[in-house]
Amino acid sequence: MNFQPRALRVAVMLLAAVSCFGPLFAQAYNPSLWSGMHYRMIGPERGGRVTTVTGVPSQPHTFYMGSTGGGVWKTTDAGATWTNVSDGFFKVASMGAIEVSLSNPDVVYAGTGSSKIRSNVSIGRGLYRSEEHTSELQSCQYLV
Repeated sequence: MNFQPRALRVAVMLLAAVSCFGPLFAQAYNPSLWSGMHYRMIGPERGGRVTTVTGVPSQPHTFYMGSTGGGVWKTTDAGATWTNVSDGFFKVASMGAIEVSLSNPDVVYAGTGSSKIRSNVSIGRGLYRSEEHTSELQSCQYLV
């Protein structure tokens, strides 16, 4: 039988590691420590890749995000829940820019299209501005 010195050293090191550290790993795993864990949704139900995000300085828990295929989403509880505010209104779902007016946080500007080159990129189809006194983009004006 022809033994390779390197293979023998690797086998001895693996055997030593398993015999020394194996019992530690077995003791470290305690199923009861993990029993309370469960999966939960931590983001919007849909939205895709996020391409633009903005916040409202006067409302620290309010944010908007624009996605490549899911339109514009809004949260008022710092991201715990999200609501789509553009479905059924915009001509395209791909968003490239979003901004809130500093002088009036009820005015939101949303630019369609995506600047990132990928196979699912959508060209822009305009710029939108929400009506005053409502930050809902479903009742906004098509600007360009």
